[in-house]
Amino acid sequence: MKTSDFDYVLPPERIAQTPIEPRDHARLLVLERATGAIHHRHCYDLPEYLRPGDVLVLNDTRVLRARLRGRKETGGRVELLLLRRREPGLWEALVGGRGLKPGRRLLIPIAEDRTVQVTVVAELPGGQRLVQLDPALEAHLEEWGEMPLPPYIHTPPADPERYQTVFARRLGSVAAPTAGLHFTPELLLRLREQGVRIAYITLHVGLDTFRPVQSEDPQEHKLHREWVEVSAETARIVNETRLRGGRIVAVGTTCVRALETAAKAALGLAPNEPVPEDRACGWQTIVAWSGETDLFILPGHRFRAVDALMTNFHLPRSTLLMLVAAFAGRDRILNAYHEAIAQGYRFYSFGDAMLIL
Repeated sequence: MKTSDFDYVLPPERIAQTPIEPRDHARLLVLERATGAIHHRHCYDLPEYLRPGDVLVLNDTRVLRARLRGRKETGGRVELLLLRRREPGLWEALVGGRGLKPGRRLLIPIAEDRTVQVTVVAELPGGQRLVQLDPALEAHLEEWGEMPLPPYIHTPPADPERYQTVFARRLGSVAAPTAGLHFTPELLLRLREQGVRIAYITLHVGLDTFRPVQSEDPQEHKLHREWVEVSAETARIVNETRLRGGRIVAVGTTCVRALETAAKAALGLAPNEPVPEDRACGWQTIVAWSGETDLFILPGHRFRAVDALMTNFHLPRSTLLMLVAAFAGRDRILNAYHEAIAQGYRFYSFGDAMLIL
């Protein structure tokens, strides 16, 4: 297995720059794993593919307004992307600018006549920095910060809420769980009325969303840890669904990683710990779990907690594409991607979606 096995060529015009309105009018490519058959639908058709007794699992994380633009005291421009809060005022950040050594102070303008300060505390691996935020800046981050859109989106949407799901509530991500962007309150109501249960996990999306795998052997790639919480209520709903013969339908790769991490925990295993043959079965599908996961799902992974997956189209050579290939098979996924390109589907964060059954 090589990273180049997960490469494909995408014409730049296929990268969606704006979201579809209404949200659920995005196109939906339906892929049947058993046969490889492909159907072209829309996200509002999702209820036709789900059954009473299924459970739809959504990620309720909310995106931080984590991008800050400012200058060094010497005048040079600088940009920060806050990644994770270690403690009050102290953040891990990706910083764009030269000479940003510990002790360097950065000035962030928040009004014509006012700036607040960020201080570089330490250098971290991967070009990151540990920074100390002015208390006022941290308190007003949602007012003074910018939405951290992916670099391939060149124009921010007029409404920043368009980069949030309608069920986002727990602040902590630096990117949206994009498969969830296709849901409207009306679509969720239709699903509930037909007997589909809704459950939530939280996974705060981190830096790896933006990073392709650089090593030719994907198993050498180190996935950054992301904070996950699977509640006791969600674990109960998932386990009841499995016992009653319903399907667990994950919306997005974040939900897959959260559920599969909780399935490992049900066997008493750490997220990336291999499953021994003598512990491959357990009476519970998942257990309640919270903490940081570095679960990296590659082809060969045995899925214990996911029966179907709704997901967007992902970047070449990315860990997300590898996860989807693990779920449906590399050849099937690449064939579906080539079909989507030929049929004019829109790709990436504001693009269309796939439903893999």
